[in-house]
Amino acid sequence: MTSFRLTPLAQSLPATVPFVGPETQERARARIFDARLGANENVFGPSPAATRAMAETPQWMYGDPESFELREALAAHYGITPETIMPGEGIDGLLGYLVRLMVGPGDAVVTSDGAYPTFNYHVAGHGGVLHKVPYKQDFEDLTALFAKAAEVDAKLVYLANPDNPMGTAHSGRDIVSAMSLLPEGTLLILDEAYIEFAPQGTPLPLPMDDPRVIRMRTFSKAYGLAGARVGYAIGAPELICAFNKVRNHFGMNRAAQAGALAALEDQTWLRSVQARVVASRNRIWDIARNNGLSPLKSAANFVTIDCRRDPAFAQTVLREMVARGVFIRMPFVAPQNRCIRVSCGTPADLDILAEVLPVALRAAEKC
Repeated sequence: MTSFRLTPLAQSLPATVPFVGPETQERARARIFDARLGANENVFGPSPAATRAMAETPQWMYGDPESFELREALAAHYGITPETIMPGEGIDGLLGYLVRLMVGPGDAVVTSDGAYPTFNYHVAGHGGVLHKVPYKQDFEDLTALFAKAAEVDAKLVYLANPDNPMGTAHSGRDIVSAMSLLPEGTLLILDEAYIEFAPQGTPLPLPMDDPRVIRMRTFSKAYGLAGARVGYAIGAPELICAFNKVRNHFGMNRAAQAGALAALEDQTWLRSVQARVVASRNRIWDIARNNGLSPLKSAANFVTIDCRRDPAFAQTVLREMVARGVFIRMPFVAPQNRCIRVSCGTPADLDILAEVLPVALRAAEKC
């Protein structure tokens, strides 16, 4: 009998993924969701120019392993040098490369308890030790994060701003102020996946090449290219160059590169998406309030809704929504798991939400 010689670390890990996708649930239910409002996807889609560029891209060629044109375009967009930018296969892929570069068995890493779980997945895969701090009134606690980093001599601190799963955001000035507590030798990972939806003053008012921080941004959210998997890291040139030691140099496919380049050039489309997201957030807010729930103010393309009961009730509401054809999600960890989370949708999607939510709440009340 064949014996697969996995490493002791690999043998100790569960064979799981951080998220159960809507497709998995649809297969289990043998039914397509009527409204897909759980994955924080941009249902308004990418720029038509991006769609055309991807369709017209020759697929017999590998992608440019340096993503030269995309790096140049991003550098011009932000007024920085290409050496400070590293494109990759979404923020998830870039987080994996960064953890591989910096985390070995026993190395300390700090994050918030209940924050984006894919980062934790990468840390566990390289044998790092996760230290978690609780949220503070539905915000990631900057002071606690950086204090814990000093306590455990963390190599990395992960902070999403705007936050997933709560949708809350700190001002860039507040983050800079708190960074006075960041220990020397600890790198702040600032996940800015939702930054294009956030209010003015949210981005970090520091040079993009500040060596204390690496910013992660994406084309998956506001630019509508989640399926293409295009993200990019911005940081000090020495750190960005180090990605070349471990990254998959052909991980970026040519169609994705072309689509991201065209999307970046179409800022008019981006502004139209931003406006539609604001309208959608406002309607989700109204639907939640009309049903006696408490929506949180959101700086992202989703709204987290406090069900004003215990986690078991929120879980039942989610289950009843899914049973009625509406895909949503909820935070994993207490006390955030008293909430459900609804992604922005089309007017038709939100009509379905308005119809199904009160039915699901009544059903949950009976359980």
